[in-house]
Amino acid sequence: MRRPGSRKSKVPKRELPLRLRRRGMSPVLAGALVVVLVVVATYAAFTKHNPLHHGFRLNAVFSSAVNVAKGTPVRVAGVNVGTVSGIRLYKGTDVSEVTMSLNPDALPLHSDATLKIRPRLFLEGNFFVDMTPGSPSAPTLQSGATIPITQTADPVQLDQVLSALNSDTRSNLQALLKGYGTALTHVPTAAENANQDPIVRGKTAAEALNDTARRSPQSLRDSTIVNQALTGEEPHDVSLLVASLGRVTGALGQSESALQGFISNFDITLHAFATQSAALNSAVAQLPGALTTTDQALAALDASFPATRSFALALIPAAEETPATVTAALPWIAQARALLTPDELGELAQNLERAAPVLGTLTPAQTSFASALDPVSQCLSKVIFPAGDVPLQDGAASTGVANYQEFYHALVGVNSEGAGFDGNGSFQRALLGGGGDNFDTGPAQIFQPTGTLKTSGNPDYFIARATLPPQGTSPANPGVSPPIKSNVACDTQSIPDFNGPASHGPADGTGR
Repeated sequence: MRRPGSRKSKVPKRELPLRLRRRGMSPVLAGALVVVLVVVATYAAFTKHNPLHHGFRLNAVFSSAVNVAKGTPVRVAGVNVGTVSGIRLYKGTDVSEVTMSLNPDALPLHSDATLKIRPRLFLEGNFFVDMTPGSPSAPTLQSGATIPITQTADPVQLDQVLSALNSDTRSNLQALLKGYGTALTHVPTAAENANQDPIVRGKTAAEALNDTARRSPQSLRDSTIVNQALTGEEPHDVSLLVASLGRVTGALGQSESALQGFISNFDITLHAFATQSAALNSAVAQLPGALTTTDQALAALDASFPATRSFALALIPAAEETPATVTAALPWIAQARALLTPDELGELAQNLERAAPVLGTLTPAQTSFASALDPVSQCLSKVIFPAGDVPLQDGAASTGVANYQEFYHALVGVNSEGAGFDGNGSFQRALLGGGGDNFDTGPAQIFQPTGTLKTSGNPDYFIARATLPPQGTSPANPGVSPPIKSNVACDTQSIPDFNGPASHGPADGTGR
């Protein structure tokens, strides 16, 4: 006979007691479960913490972690990204290992990340862990990684500052402050001013620093522009520049002798630039205009490309005919080679041989002739041409154009006056008339048909009658001819004053 409740017992269900046949949960157990569920839900709703999920775990070794506790916030750029979850001694040493639980907002973290314990108040009070994620180029950390003590820092407490300021340190600090004040207020001597820039001569260091502060906004703005330019236009311009510089320096390092020569020549070049600093400044001042002209030239060049392309396309048929042209030119080249043989050119070679000495003597003569042309060109460019560009001032009869142009205009007028209309050629017309005003030129110099000056006989006079009285003479009669100095270079003479006091004289021609 088996005992009831054993594995082999076959007691009918209806014979079991009522308490054994009841399968439902007791009210006490059900109530306890409901309370636990309410507590868990409330905790999750207010803390937003999943007890089954631990987040990203990060360990950091600090020389001292007495200022942090479990629950201390972890911040990145002032934003909470996690909390401290535990503190313990690091592997039996006297330093602390702080374990932190981080949110996904703190990721990714890199191997060069740094952590600092900072106070949340000005002097004392609560602290937080300030974390810098590191540079993107460094490897990414995985959960459970440890930041070494070389990448962490503790806050400096007020007692540490006071303990560092012992008597010797305070004395040194006082001497430092006193020396710094003396340096700022010291008035420079004449000897010290001699080596200073003129802009700060006679000023104390404090006054010079004030001037620097006043000029700093412009210099900092210019430095910002330079720094922005140094970053390049594309994301990897600086890295490509560094890589290229590395290749250049590597190549230079392989040839030290060439580098030494380059340095020496570079020093000579800089010295030459320094000696011509004034000319260099003038050249730099002309660069904006040169750049504008270059832009215009490049624009014109760009506009010429379509025509150049059309010209190149037009040359294609000619290039295709080149083989046939060469084939046709070969017989002519053969004939030309035969013409250049000694039998054909013998007489010509002999004539050239006889002419060579004469041509050789011509070269020195050409040199002296060329040197004689220089004074002539100097005279033309400095005296003759500028004198011809001066407009003549003649009152109401002034034309306002250069006198050389007025001369050509007069020739055109004379030519038009002599135009014929009857087929008998050109002839000059003149209308002669009389008036009540008589005048004569006085003794005049007459040139003979042979080109010689008439020197014998009675003097000749030019007599005329005018309907209106003359208003004056232009230019004024100087009385005597100016001397001719053949030993004075023409280019050293001043330009004649065509509109000066001697440009107009009285009507009787007696002079100024």
